Amino acid sequence: MATFPVVNMENLSGEARAATMEIIKDACENWGFFELVNHGIAPEFLDTVERLTKEHYRRSMEQRFKEMVASKGLDSVQSEITDLDWESTFFLRHLPVSNISEIPDLEDEYRKVMKEFAAQLERLAEYLLDLLCENLGLEKGYLKKAFYGSKGPTFGTKVSNYPPCPKPDLIKGLRAHTDAGGIILLFQDDKVSGLQLLKGDEWVDVPPMRHSIVINIGDQLEVITNGRYKSVLHRVVAQTDGNRMSIASFYNPGSDAVIYPAPALVEKEESKDLYPKFVFEDYMKLYLGVKFEAKEPRFEAFKNMENAAKLDPIATA
Repeated sequence: MATFPVVNMENLSGEARAATMEIIKDACENWGFFELVNHGIAPEFLDTVERLTKEHYRRSMEQRFKEMVASKGLDSVQSEITDLDWESTFFLRHLPVSNISEIPDLEDEYRKVMKEFAAQLERLAEYLLDLLCENLGLEKGYLKKAFYGSKGPTFGTKVSNYPPCPKPDLIKGLRAHTDAGGIILLFQDDKVSGLQLLKGDEWVDVPPMRHSIVINIGDQLEVITNGRYKSVLHRVVAQTDGNRMSIASFYNPGSDAVIYPAPALVEKEESKDLYPKFVFEDYMKLYLGVKFEAKEPRFEAFKNMENAAKLDPIATA
């Protein structure tokens, strides 16, 4: 098995730029994931994000999670649970309008830090999208523009904790899925592992590395690149020891953005566009009901709608 791709972003400004861009290209084409080090977000700041996130869980969420486990009898299950994840989460929205001030139980310092963290991740996401454009031979800014819609991209964060689980063979921390959106930036615990991706027919650990940011490709980038880059199945395996922190930020298209394969990539490959054209909000409505099922039928459903519209535009208007 090849080594999990790690990208040292400092090398993008030196003689190793071409080799580093090649690592990113290979990661996007063959892994759907890569890990960033020296990405420009200060290690001390990341330590603060981690400390405040873990303090918030202990203060405001841990007891609620324990009560949920007890009420559902999850600590004594005897057969596999397939409709529930062993995780404690809350969500923050950053764009187009932030809701951080509305989330209950957050300390003022934590609100301020998460707002700054989101701003830094947003800049990193847009920089990465331009690196992908460069590798794909698309004009700079193409992917950001494709995500824009009428009000700009949507951007939000899922803050998760995966507490110790007594039956990790029967309950997943998070069931296998692909991410619906664009590009995902994950700051994960460097002491407690659990995140895995499917490469070929083998589950591979995403290595916990201190102060790294893990990047993965969402369904929308698979469509825009006409399958050149693919979103891949990933999951979280619950652990018997340790509480795993996961802060996943999703830089996604705007709700009314129209997503379709980049014409330049379709022409370059001398093939038809392999993916449908759809509005991102419509895709999300479908995805939410079938998140833990295969992604291909989602694409197929929109392809069928697209074909029906071509055959009978009046009936589908």
